Amino acid sequence: MGPKPAESRDDHDLFRTELVNLIDQRHELVRLAELIDWQALTAQWSPQFVSTTGRPALPTRLMASLLYLKHVYALSDEDTVERWSENPYWQYFSGERYFQHELPCDASSLVRWRQRIGEAGCEWLLAQSIEAAQRGRVIKRASLDTVVLDTTVQPKAIAHPTDSRLLNKAREQLVDAAQDAGITLRQSYARVGKAAEHQAGRYAHARQYQRMRREIRKLRTWLGRVIRDVQRKAGEITGALKAKIDNAQRLYEQRRDSKNKLYALHAPEVECIAKGKARTPYEFGVKTSVAVTAKEGLVVGMRSMPGNPYDGHTVDSQIEQIGILTGTTPKIALVDRGYRGVQASADTQLLVSHTRRLPKSLKKLLKRRQVVEPMIGHMKTDGLLGRNWLKGTLGDAMHAVLCGAGHNLRMILAHLRVLCCTLVSQLMLAMALVVPTSFASVSRARR
Repeated sequence: MGPKPAESRDDHDLFRTELVNLIDQRHELVRLAELIDWQALTAQWSPQFVSTTGRPALPTRLMASLLYLKHVYALSDEDTVERWSENPYWQYFSGERYFQHELPCDASSLVRWRQRIGEAGCEWLLAQSIEAAQRGRVIKRASLDTVVLDTTVQPKAIAHPTDSRLLNKAREQLVDAAQDAGITLRQSYARVGKAAEHQAGRYAHARQYQRMRREIRKLRTWLGRVIRDVQRKAGEITGALKAKIDNAQRLYEQRRDSKNKLYALHAPEVECIAKGKARTPYEFGVKTSVAVTAKEGLVVGMRSMPGNPYDGHTVDSQIEQIGILTGTTPKIALVDRGYRGVQASADTQLLVSHTRRLPKSLKKLLKRRQVVEPMIGHMKTDGLLGRNWLKGTLGDAMHAVLCGAGHNLRMILAHLRVLCCTLVSQLMLAMALVVPTSFASVSRARR
């Protein structure tokens, strides 16, 4: 069945107070709700939830607003639905007419909605945030002609990879999978494997690296024995057991100089990326391309780039996404020296930092390239870009796009907040000028 229809505005409950009468209409979330085209979201997503069986899907505006609020305030799925039941402004933003005391949905519903709409649906949310920024006059249409491109790392939610922990964890998972398949192993190495992992950590802390490597060799040997024992007794290997054996074999064979290493058993897509930072020489996650407007810093494109490609090779893909989301191909793209040696499409001029013999106007414009750096920092500290908890490569793609949408909404809310304060201060100033004049006229009348 399709999504639940919105509550009819004609149905009035005399014994309940509407949210409109409880909240301040000047609040930034109230004004943001008026800038977003909720009908377009409903028309875009409703065909994806048509079914003849099962209960109706949750309202489209409710789920879209929950995804927005999650990334605006950097919350988990559980915290988002809990805070929704406590905040009347969040409920009004979601389209509710009366205050609701129960949870809007289970937290797992957000997971299923993300999986249903996919990366294309998340890009639609980002596109709506860009249009809302244009309606709220946060950016002008001409700002889309000049963008800044850069790449960053979207870290995955994994522990720091160590050989001792990975080898022992792979052995434990393979033993459990074999037991679930009814395979009796010759030896599981459960007791000695755990002790060797702990001992390797102690030796590493004491900088006794030869002894540490000896414990790691033991763990690797025991993992190989378990792999061969399972292969001998399992016969035809399929399903979950095959996936465990493949990961264990890949981990058993990889060495220090190996390519395409396995850094996390629950997230095999994680890559080791070096961005030249002194504080974090290596980051484990996926490379993400970011495109912002050169004047305001609004995100107009954001896409994960698996495989750790060269920055210059991400230009065409990023410009293509900008055209899809905004309907405009940028005329100028400002980039750093990591994009050297690449020519963009015929409609976009690529300006690389520290390029000499440029006209004065372009030289001044090139100074705006640094605007993308604080925007990435805000998305990592104020948003959720600093840690990705979603699963798989699809989770990487959706999380990157939603982080961009959350950043745009935070910029719109800040703009509305400043605008409201400015209007209030102007009103108070006007009243201060009018009141003395009125008192003077009254005093003259009394004389």
